[in-house]
Amino acid sequence: MAAGDLAGSFQDEVTCAVCLEYFTDPVTVECGHNFCRACISQCWGESEPDFSCPQCRETAQQRNLRPNRQLGNLVELVKRLRLQAVAEPKGQQVCERHQEALKLFCEEDQTPICVVCDRSRAHRAHTVVPIEEAAQEYREQILSRLQHLHGEREELLGLKSDWDKESERLLRQTEVERQLVVFKCERLHQFLAEQERLLLARLGELDQEIERRREENATHLCEEISQLSTLIMELEGKCQQPVPELLQGVRSAVRRDEKVMSPHLAPKSPELEKRIWDFPRENNLQEAVTGFLEGLAAERGLRRARGFAVDVTLDPDTAQPKLVLSEDRKHVRYRDEEEALPDNPERFDTYPEVLGAEGFAGGRCYWEVEVGDKTDWMLGVCRDSVSRKGQNDVSLEDGYWAVWLRDGEYEAVTSPSTPLPVSARPSRVGIFLDYEAGEVSFYNVTDRSHLYTFTDTFSGKLRPYFYPGHNAGGTNAAPLIICPVQAQAGGNLCH
Repeated sequence: MAAGDLAGSFQDEVTCAVCLEYFTDPVTVECGHNFCRACISQCWGESEPDFSCPQCRETAQQRNLRPNRQLGNLVELVKRLRLQAVAEPKGQQVCERHQEALKLFCEEDQTPICVVCDRSRAHRAHTVVPIEEAAQEYREQILSRLQHLHGEREELLGLKSDWDKESERLLRQTEVERQLVVFKCERLHQFLAEQERLLLARLGELDQEIERRREENATHLCEEISQLSTLIMELEGKCQQPVPELLQGVRSAVRRDEKVMSPHLAPKSPELEKRIWDFPRENNLQEAVTGFLEGLAAERGLRRARGFAVDVTLDPDTAQPKLVLSEDRKHVRYRDEEEALPDNPERFDTYPEVLGAEGFAGGRCYWEVEVGDKTDWMLGVCRDSVSRKGQNDVSLEDGYWAVWLRDGEYEAVTSPSTPLPVSARPSRVGIFLDYEAGEVSFYNVTDRSHLYTFTDTFSGKLRPYFYPGHNAGGTNAAPLIICPVQAQAGGNLCH
């Protein structure tokens, strides 16, 4: 007989009829039945008049409990046999109390139990299921929870990655600002040093003029002083002569004195004093610095904008049929012959216009266009929904934000148009769209100056706008060229 079967045969003999568990400190009553000492004492109580056996109901006249040590030893033997029996299946756990295999699971106590535990008072009213069934149910719950937790972790990892990218982008922007601060201060130092040199040079020129005039006047006055000294000596000598000699030639001597004593101006130089007085106004350092800072601010704005450079290409589906696009869709020029193209809804059909293929619904974007020596052009951004058919108006009301060169004048397309002060003819124009700020800024890349900024509220998609103009007898035949821009730190935030 296997150890498990032998232990099973002994189990009923070593189980208390009251608690249905292995005997603990077994005792024998008068009828010969055995119970745990604690169980029979609890059944009889302290003041019961009769003492009946819980198993056979035979009444005893007195409380007589005899310890049954042999039965206690047998209980220990059965426990060891049960432990050996349940240990035969590899890895199976056993109940510490009953040495039975843990084949059941108590839902209320959330613990594995054995069949003996299931019959005990502690678990008799509880929901008990086979342990494998409980394991499968909880395994499914755990897998479901794990799937949810994996999803949450992936979401958090994605959020962490987004924060890392956002932090890197912001750090790149602070680095750009740091470089711009250093650049601006260095340029300001250079400008102030140059202004100091120029202003001190001009004051030095005034010093030299004052010294030159002083030397001229000193030389002239020294000559006159010398002549007067000679005349004084002659007249003093004349006064010392006897009368006949004194009167001889006296009129000539006196008149020579009159010739020597010419009129002299007061020692003043109103012209030089005026030049000194007007020096601060004519050489206004504050105004010069203000102008320099304005120019520096424009250059700083251009440097920041270039940090958001995007790759813009032309959309052939929007090009008016007389426009020719390069294979890389970076050049556009006008030709007199119209190409047979499908009249799709997106295509301009009247004026030589074309849009960029990219649309922007947020963020900051910058691109540059080479205009060269063209005499007629228009650049900017427009709503994706602008009319493409017929004689469409390019205006703010119709969703265009643009600048143009026409009849030799640079203007912003406002109502009325706004003339643009251009100190240097732009051969390249930069366009910067800050969607959230509602700004479209234009820069003269040639001298790094600011041309104009539109301020508005944007909605929907915006697209780059290009108008190369007509050929005008060949004087405006050159193409508009979208130029590559070396992106600086700052990040691309376009959508």
